[in-house]
Amino acid sequence: MKIGFLIIDLQPVHLKGVDKQAVERACEYINYVADMLRSKHHVIVHIQDIEGMEETNKESFRTISEITVAEHDLIVTKEYSNSFWKTDLEQILKDKGVELLIIAGNAAEHCVLFTYNGAGERGFRPVILQNGILSTHADAITSMYRDRNLVSHSVIPYLL
Repeated sequence: MKIGFLIIDLQPVHLKGVDKQAVERACEYINYVADMLRSKHHVIVHIQDIEGMEETNKESFRTISEITVAEHDLIVTKEYSNSFWKTDLEQILKDKGVELLIIAGNAAEHCVLFTYNGAGERGFRPVILQNGILSTHADAITSMYRDRNLVSHSVIPYLL
């Protein structure tokens, strides 16, 4: 089974107001899982929300330095909350044979949730990476864990 790992909106411009310790902790889990998946040639996709990007603020729209972006990782840009909406993400994942989609990143109540739902609508099997999502609202994370399929980093080696 081919696995895809979506890392959503971990950009300085979108992390304003998010607890720095929470970001560092999530990055540890995300990097750990990404490294495991890369070692078995699974698909890592960094999603970057570029809505509002201009030449003068371009740097704040790049993935934060705490997240490893490897040479073979893919980058998909978006302008909507659902990472599938008006992007090539669905086709990229289908071309790579991805079935299971692990989702991590920022804005649990918006971009992570809408991408999770969009993945399911397109026939992928989405799961949320436990300890890999962020929000300025703690209850949004609790809600995601309660209402969506969840995977722990410790289970992923058994999927490989």
